[in-house]
Amino acid sequence: MTESMGMTSEQLDELCANWPGATRSIKWEVDLVWSVSGKMFAIMCMLGPERGRLSFKVGPDRFLEMTDRPGITTAPYMARAYWVSINEPGEFSEIELSNHVRQSYELVRAGLPRKTQRALGVTLP
Repeated sequence: MTESMGMTSEQLDELCANWPGATRSIKWEVDLVWSVSGKMFAIMCMLGPERGRLSFKVGPDRFLEMTDRPGITTAPYMARAYWVSINEPGEFSEIELSNHVRQSYELVRAGLPRKTQRALGVTLP
């Protein structure tokens, strides 16, 4: 992974493609959505004035810290579920964005039923 700024849809696809249970779809005609077992963990706007906006889930303990940062806002319609949006992803490194998306995937996956997690190969205590 490079130190480049921002993240393209191709980089997001490459990042998420091999994660257990991760699937790609287009929703609402403009958003590239990555989900695990039907639960969204990353959304990238592909068209229109918000093109490039990247949204993902964060833990409740990080929500206020994240939304206090310049360039990060509460995600439209999803803030109550602790989702944030990065409206100018070019202001953040690809590595930082990748880490946020990975943490979102792990948070969403951890919220799945134990049977589903086991089916994904997740080792549970």
